[in-house]
Amino acid sequence: MNGAESLVRTLVVNGVDVCFTNPGTSEMHFVAALDKVAGMRCVLGLFEGVVTGAADGYYRMAGKPAATLLHLGPGLGNGLANLHDAKKAGSGIVNIVGEHATYHLKHDAPLTADIEGVARPMSHWVRTSANSRALAADCARAIHEARQAPGRIATLIAPADTAWNDADGPAEAEPPAAPRTVSGDAIDAAARALASGEPSILMLGGAALRGKALEHAGRISAKTGCRLLSEFNNARAEAGAGRVRVDRLPYPVDGALATLAGTRRLVIAGAKAPVSFFAYPGKPSVLTPEDCAITSLAGTADDLEHALEALASAVGATRTPPAHVGERARAALPEGDLTADGIAAVLTALLPENAIVIDESVSTGRNFGPYFTGAAPHDWLNIMGGSIGWGLPAATGAAIAAPERKVVALEGDGSGMYTLQALWTMARENLDVTVVLLANRAYQILRGELRNMGAGAPGQRATDMLTLDRPNLDWVSLAHGHGVEGSRAVSLGAFAGALRAAFSRRGPYLIELAL
Repeated sequence: MNGAESLVRTLVVNGVDVCFTNPGTSEMHFVAALDKVAGMRCVLGLFEGVVTGAADGYYRMAGKPAATLLHLGPGLGNGLANLHDAKKAGSGIVNIVGEHATYHLKHDAPLTADIEGVARPMSHWVRTSANSRALAADCARAIHEARQAPGRIATLIAPADTAWNDADGPAEAEPPAAPRTVSGDAIDAAARALASGEPSILMLGGAALRGKALEHAGRISAKTGCRLLSEFNNARAEAGAGRVRVDRLPYPVDGALATLAGTRRLVIAGAKAPVSFFAYPGKPSVLTPEDCAITSLAGTADDLEHALEALASAVGATRTPPAHVGERARAALPEGDLTADGIAAVLTALLPENAIVIDESVSTGRNFGPYFTGAAPHDWLNIMGGSIGWGLPAATGAAIAAPERKVVALEGDGSGMYTLQALWTMARENLDVTVVLLANRAYQILRGELRNMGAGAPGQRATDMLTLDRPNLDWVSLAHGHGVEGSRAVSLGAFAGALRAAFSRRGPYLIELAL
């Protein structure tokens, strides 16, 4: 077999059986190998940001890495923004990046680039295979690296001659290391902090926002009286009726400071100590009060379920019923003009059981969270790195990872334009994704940020940098052009009707909300 075939076989035998691709000339032997090796599902993205964002969404729902196939340095460069988001989310990805044949590099052809240099800022592990015989073993090492808790970015660069020359393989990847067990000292310190009687918060992130770990947190809160909080953005959180509610720390600095005011003890499990998203003149970067003591119970690479179970035992909460369990909302559907609260109420009322919500709603959907406490049980995925253009690709990957579940993508019109090519992939793969496109015809969040930065009132040229009009984007036509059916709603009643129709069918559908 040649190197490309050994590479594909190594991926498949190690359970990496989905590859999001945008190949070029240097990857043609990999493409040809797909016809020779059974078991690999290949999904084409029309832009590399779709490829990398889909791999992120896939990992968050499947719990195992997918591969990407990218073309040389520029192709990898096009995918870096969503690799940044994936890295912040702790998503494991195996990037396969083509390179010129080793003997061709000296000629400095137009696409020659420092691929390792491009890869390093968004990768935990980078390697260029030296020859075709090494390719399978290098791929197995990349898979091993990507599987490390909580998930890592591994980038393997494959020169074209390593793909077409004779090779060995496949190779078996070593299993990942088991998640670290939290020490008894860390558990005792967290228990003392929460049992101190002072105002306290247990701040959750990562796997602490799901399953048994979340239940343990609810028991700890019920026993100690501590508040439960998470970062504003989370990789994946279980929410809805019957699940423990965890409020998100507000995005605006003033709201975050108000939420944390008076807190004397902060215990962290799978999250980071709160800091502002950006620096603002006259406002602090660190959001906790100066007299707040911070105790780290566990990080994202630790066994968070075990840590919270042990903490529940340490505070005597093992048999305590969890606090803050959400109840199903039964309010009538709202009518009238489209408002953020009304949109959230409609979504809460109609969200299907076990749906996956992909949230890149940015400004309009910033405060949807409290409403969704009363929705049917669901998973909620946020953009973690802040690099916009993540939502539609992530919805694509999540739908492939969990084809039996309805995916609902809450997307802004500005961020959606970064990677609207994902709609084509949704159509081609017939993915069960409903896109709720919040069209406010602006980079609305930046209007607020202009005020927050104290930059004054915008003039005409500044306004032109923050608005998406002249012409308005026609998202229904854009969806149709990519093979996705869609409709436009200008009222809450119309939105509810369109949402019911979308949820009653299988396949991609886009609803543009003209705000």
